[in-house]
Amino acid sequence: MKRYAGPVGLLVAATAVVLTLHYTVLKQHSEPTTTVVTTQTHRSPKKPASTVRYAVVQRGDSFSAIAVRMHTTVAALERLNPGVSTTSLRVGQKIRVH
Repeated sequence: MKRYAGPVGLLVAATAVVLTLHYTVLKQHSEPTTTVVTTQTHRSPKKPASTVRYAVVQRGDSFSAIAVRMHTTVAALERLNPGVSTTSLRVGQKIRVH
């Protein structure tokens, strides 16, 4: 029985390493999700309330990736977010998209 303990232990350790690597690779290559937060702004009673939409930045996002997902342009995102640097987005940051 002792002569099987070494190979069995090696197989268990190798399986754990393979499963860990598999999970890590799947996690890195999964499609990032964008959370859309919708708020309403109240204006004068003469005009209907407009809807303001935000995208929450996920890992790996850029203005161009957000623009494609939200069916808008990078120029529109830059206009709506003048204080946001296009090169230093942070995960969890809210970006106005409409």
